Amino acid sequence: MGETLQPFIPGFNRSLRIESRADRLTGDPGAVLLREVLERSGIVSWMTSRLSDPRSKVDVTHDLASLIRTSVLLAAQGWRDHDDADALRHDPAFRLATSSAAGLTPLVGSGLASQPTLSRFTALMATPANLKVLREAILEMAGRGIKAERQGKRLRSITLDVDSAPIEVHGHQPKTAWNGHYNARIYHPLITSIAETGDMLDARLRAGNVGTADGALDVILDVVDRARKNFCDVAMVRIDAGFPSAGLLAGLEARGIDYVSRLRANPVLDRLAEPHMVRPVGRRPVQPRTWLRELRYKADSWDKPRRVILVVKEREGDLLLDRFFLVTSLPWTEKLCHEVLAHYRERGKAEGHMGELKDVLAPALSSTNRAKSHLRGKAPKSRTTAIDAFACNEVRLLISCLAYQAMHIARRAMEKATGTGWSLRRLRERVLRAGARLVVSARRMTLTLSSAAAPFWAVLWPRLMALQWADP
Repeated sequence: MGETLQPFIPGFNRSLRIESRADRLTGDPGAVLLREVLERSGIVSWMTSRLSDPRSKVDVTHDLASLIRTSVLLAAQGWRDHDDADALRHDPAFRLATSSAAGLTPLVGSGLASQPTLSRFTALMATPANLKVLREAILEMAGRGIKAERQGKRLRSITLDVDSAPIEVHGHQPKTAWNGHYNARIYHPLITSIAETGDMLDARLRAGNVGTADGALDVILDVVDRARKNFCDVAMVRIDAGFPSAGLLAGLEARGIDYVSRLRANPVLDRLAEPHMVRPVGRRPVQPRTWLRELRYKADSWDKPRRVILVVKEREGDLLLDRFFLVTSLPWTEKLCHEVLAHYRERGKAEGHMGELKDVLAPALSSTNRAKSHLRGKAPKSRTTAIDAFACNEVRLLISCLAYQAMHIARRAMEKATGTGWSLRRLRERVLRAGARLVVSARRMTLTLSSAAAPFWAVLWPRLMALQWADP
């Protein structure tokens, strides 16, 4: 921006003077902490060894690894737009955390990558081959974090929560559409996470007008295969009422993947439930009651009858009973109906984690198809092809998921260190974004934290160092 802050004195306290000095101050020391997570996990090296970078080496100022770190750390610290990189260009914490160089070298030179550089990086990552690597990196990061916490051991079994997470946009980005159900112009991505740990495994950007279950079977099968290969032995699926089509249920059963899903009511199910919708004789107890009934049900489109659990419940103050239905592939000899219901009700945790991805990381899906109007301050010599803006928006979504994973690993370490629950927002506000000063003396640097953040770093850092990461 170029303005110089002139010293001034506020009226409420004439002893206070406000001015700007050329000290190395930062409000984002958490970038250093999250860089350590990325470095120890080895995920950036894993990605760069698989990514294609067609740029001429002569013209490269920021290598691919530093651009990945910059995008991930900006998202994790709450800087959603590429323009924010220009404002943070000389922030010492970001310069140290994103650079591939060591020593004092990151503090000299041009600083962080600029907005145009990050936009070109996004377009580079939007190529099909690179986009596949970026998507796979999310599950790879989750697997490495899980095994690091468990001394290299795999999980015996996991539950995959699959759900759509509408993201509202403002403008006419490619494939966005007005969705009457959400009453907004949206993208309609499909998100997959682990119920037991909260890790994000996959995100698929979809057009705003697609159905909830569109493409879900292919996504689930792909994620299950990769999860079983990477960090778990058995994976089952938990989905909402918008998913259980005949093709999806049959596809999961053909691959031996168990599932629990809510089922939309219909006249046939209502007739099956009718004999059980009678309140018992007697005074209603203080606590609302729930009754479970086993049913066998075959929809017209289904190839066979399936186990359906009718859940009848009282609502406080309501005269009539309420009900809903669950369909599952789990036999009653393996899980009784109350166990299936308890398992399904834990789905709220996954919705909370997906809510954090939307609200805390808040991916800015704003890319549109615009041809390049200038290159390095000059008009391009030839007509350039418009970028694939839909793929660029998917890159932004996946970068946010990767940032979520880095923060989630730190969050879990913080929870174990303090014995209390931590949200990503609280982690960012209390630990990652605090005042700090970088002091350079001879060839040494010291990052001095504010007294408000220092106690949290004191318990978090040893816990992160104790994680037993596998060899990258």
